[in-house]
Amino acid sequence: MNKKKILITGVAGFIGFSLANKLLNNDYTIYGLDNINNYYDVKLKKKRISFLKEKFKNNFKFKLLDISNTKKINNFFSKHSFEKVFHFAAQAGVRYSLYHPEKYLNSNLVGFSNIIFNCKKRKIKHLIYASSSSVYGANKKIPYKEKHEVSLPMQYYAATKISNELIAQSYSSLYKLKCTGLRFFTVYGPWGRPDMSIYKFVDSIIKNKPIEVYNNGIHSRDFTYIDDAIKLTLGVANSNIYFDKNRYHRILNIGHGKPTPLKKFIKIIEIKTKKKFKIILKPKQKGDMIRTYACTNKLNKIIKLKNKTSLDTGISKFINWYKEYIFEKIY
Repeated sequence: MNKKKILITGVAGFIGFSLANKLLNNDYTIYGLDNINNYYDVKLKKKRISFLKEKFKNNFKFKLLDISNTKKINNFFSKHSFEKVFHFAAQAGVRYSLYHPEKYLNSNLVGFSNIIFNCKKRKIKHLIYASSSSVYGANKKIPYKEKHEVSLPMQYYAATKISNELIAQSYSSLYKLKCTGLRFFTVYGPWGRPDMSIYKFVDSIIKNKPIEVYNNGIHSRDFTYIDDAIKLTLGVANSNIYFDKNRYHRILNIGHGKPTPLKKFIKIIEIKTKKKFKIILKPKQKGDMIRTYACTNKLNKIIKLKNKTSLDTGISKFINWYKEYIFEKIY
């Protein structure tokens, strides 16, 4: 029996790696692309790839490749055929985009265009791509609904993600290319990124270092545990339910559907580690959103998780993974 071939870009990244791990456990053949840039610890990215190679051997095919290299991407697609493409490669980081916008231009715009051009050319059945909750920007309507206005991005990163959605909309309309854009809401958990708050906070409290808390901690986030995000992603990818007149493109929020104040988030970490934070209060940073809150009504019509992972459980699992990872890193 022929195994289904799936392409995942950004496979060394947090969500891409977690998706690959899940699909490989379900006996798919996964081709993974990543340029393994140095935005954060390259050792963690390489460890994710090594984990997949060692665990799944012949079912996982990895290629070091930058998606903004048009010639090489075209050549790669000419040699393979895929049932679906999960496009999760992108330059991440909201704040980083304030200082290095050129990196987002290459990866998030040129790279995205290269992927969707080839999906159209090779007649890929379904392109599932990562958008972001940051597209809601200065929108003050809560909870965020997919139909809300997204013309007020607060950083260049968000602007590139909005552009991705518009490009996908145009390609689906012109060529009937089936596309699904996923607006992820603060995904966290084991194997997570070192630039994200949970990693920074846990790392600091265990090492007895102070943390910087912006805007006096008056923020809230819709924290989404990684296993839940992957289950929702796969449920959507396997669904043919569309809601709008255009039957080939849809946008969906991937979130827990319940915002948590940053102060409560910090308190849970203190309880789990049995330690107290040393906090340095800082003013609000440029580009920061005060709150994120996903409306999941459309998502629930496709796939509804009966038992979402609580923040209490999710933080515990992350702390356990972090201790194992740091131990291995040191010894």
